[in-house]
Amino acid sequence: MCMSKPYMFLAAVIPGPSSPTVGIDIYLQPLIDDLKRLWEGVVTYDISRKQNFTMRAALMWTINDFPAYEMLSGWGTHGKLACPVCMEDTKAFTLENSGKATWFDSHRRFLPFDHPFRRNKNAFVKGEIETREPPQNLTSEQVWDKVKGMPKVEIVGGVASKPRGYGVTHNWTKKSIFWDLPYWKDNLLRHNLDVMHVEKNVFENIFNTVMNVKGKTKDNDKARKDLGLYCRRNDLLLVETSNGKVLKPRANYTLSVDEAKSVCQWVEELKMPDGYSSNLARCVDVEKGRMRGMKSHDCHVFLQSLLPIAFSSLPPHALNPLIEVCQFFKNLCSATLRDDDLIKMEGDIPMILCKLERIFPPAFFDYMEHLVVHLAYEARLGGPVQYRWMYPFEKFMGNSKGLVKNKAKVEGSICASYLYNETIHFCYHYFIDKFSGRNGWNEIHPLTLSVFNLSGSLLSTEKDCFPGNKVLKSAHVHVLINCTEVQPYLKLFLTSEEITPEQSSAKINDFFPSWFRKLIYLQGTSPMIQQLRNLSDGPKSNVKQGHAYLVNGYKFHTHSWTQGKETINSGVCMKGVIENGTSDLYGVIENIFEISYSCTKAVVLFYCNWFDPSSRGTKYNSKTNIVDINMNRRYQLYDPFVMAHKVRQVYYVPYPSTKADKQGWCAAITIRPTSTGQIEKDGIEKDEAYQLDEMANVDEVIEIEPLNHLCVGAGEVEEVPEDGDVDEDDDDHVEDEGQDDDEDLSDWDDNN
Repeated sequence: MCMSKPYMFLAAVIPGPSSPTVGIDIYLQPLIDDLKRLWEGVVTYDISRKQNFTMRAALMWTINDFPAYEMLSGWGTHGKLACPVCMEDTKAFTLENSGKATWFDSHRRFLPFDHPFRRNKNAFVKGEIETREPPQNLTSEQVWDKVKGMPKVEIVGGVASKPRGYGVTHNWTKKSIFWDLPYWKDNLLRHNLDVMHVEKNVFENIFNTVMNVKGKTKDNDKARKDLGLYCRRNDLLLVETSNGKVLKPRANYTLSVDEAKSVCQWVEELKMPDGYSSNLARCVDVEKGRMRGMKSHDCHVFLQSLLPIAFSSLPPHALNPLIEVCQFFKNLCSATLRDDDLIKMEGDIPMILCKLERIFPPAFFDYMEHLVVHLAYEARLGGPVQYRWMYPFEKFMGNSKGLVKNKAKVEGSICASYLYNETIHFCYHYFIDKFSGRNGWNEIHPLTLSVFNLSGSLLSTEKDCFPGNKVLKSAHVHVLINCTEVQPYLKLFLTSEEITPEQSSAKINDFFPSWFRKLIYLQGTSPMIQQLRNLSDGPKSNVKQGHAYLVNGYKFHTHSWTQGKETINSGVCMKGVIENGTSDLYGVIENIFEISYSCTKAVVLFYCNWFDPSSRGTKYNSKTNIVDINMNRRYQLYDPFVMAHKVRQVYYVPYPSTKADKQGWCAAITIRPTSTGQIEKDGIEKDEAYQLDEMANVDEVIEIEPLNHLCVGAGEVEEVPEDGDVDEDDDDHVEDEGQDDDEDLSDWDDNN
């Protein structure tokens, strides 16, 4: 509830053309005063018990992007001491040519002391071994001992002054006003590292570097010059020819121009379900081989699901660490987190970062890549990230800005629209009964058969059709074997007829309906028996046919309906009995039938075209946790029907044309149900970002691939211009994390 839009309070709107930076404490003073009162207790009236009680409340933590982290915590987020967890105990240094702080070779110290990477003098900073212990996670009391001597914010001439020693011995800009709270120094987690922005920036660094996007790649000519100073990777050094030109050899962790264009063309033709992400095709520039304007949620989806497919043509030593990064974020964003899994993730992420350090240049590892090492530990303290990231608040602010009608009075427009929406929400609770039966859920009647008590909504119906006896018989059998009340009779049938497992499928289809009908008519006359009799009589010959159905938070369409549209909602998956996905059955919805019985009840079934579930048609990759489907092979047996509530939605992603051995195969990506646009029974409009309910395989980190050289070959070089590369991101993620982010998710769940 606290992360839902109706329960977000618009506590303050700070006017002005620029951010208040560390001066935000002036605006927070009324909030701190209220929090102090709430900690001591406020007499409140309980309308349900008709009596007063003492209400107490405490501030758990703050949720903010990284620039706001500095404003609220008082620890500066720039320079070599930018990490608020490592603080002064960091190994970051400034690159000589790039002039930027780098956390290259800062993660070997997190590895066990007997790990061979610690003694490697060639793969990391040349000639150095790592003997230091990992930095300690400071307790709140230890942090308080460091900050209690710092002054509060001081404004001198309109500019906040910084304490002596800033950027050298510490990065404290002030003593935050939150330390005035009596319990603040006892909180385990005070300020959250925002997973949303960290994930976005990590993805953009990886994507732009692998795609070799000019002006955005971290593998530019300055990075190559620094590479010669700090690493032993002679095959990647800049080469000066006899005519004075400087050539940059292409690294094998980057794509060629044609491969980059192929990936962009692949993204442009990609189709995904409604509400899964925005339209990625609008971000593609095929001619330049780059993508621009991707929203945070687009980066979230691409990193966790699409990146292993897009970069599948990379060599294993470069691809595998990227896959591990994807799996780490996928597991971290799971709706359910287990402590033992988080402990393992906390130990695995330094190894993953060290593998990346063996490949990418030092300029690649800015503070965003380093912050990843602390995310699993914070998840152990704070729990699932969907309660601690910026998605709901960015969307809330994006919606508020979209309601501004008078640009001369921006703050007033936001406040007026907020009060209006808040009034509507509270009034809604008085009329909640008026909304029952809407948006895909219905009241469950206890005396109705289970197959008729399933929630769902047929959004569109065409004229009645007569599918034929073969289709009706198959549908009727499927309804019978999925009815809970029929299960005892099915077991009796299999036992009495002495049917072997090999014969069960054919025998059930041919003989069970008639056997069940004869038996049920010999029973009593209770209401339940009468309903079973009506069920045994079979369905009516005419059925309703539709092309859209809403169930379990999914919106399904038939395959023919999705033709020519930008989105696709026809893919389905039936969960198998084996956890790793090898027994799942994948298919495409051909028809949606609402089958009626004589008892005036109906059940919705999907008529599907199933893909071959054998090893020749379905393959599971344990390293990438991807299920590949051969789109040219079909399931041979005639068993087309499935109950609508028993399937999950998937979409099928073909491989780029650069992956020749995967042509004709598609990766099946399962999506999490979303309730966007649905009103739940408690009156809350659920509005969540995409994430999985189960964790990906975390049994082991992919083994270390052998690495001889990182250069493609002498023939593939790029001429370096005389004035060097133009670095478009000199501001170190200011554009990525600045104040434009509150508009970043204004339509993340709409396909534009």
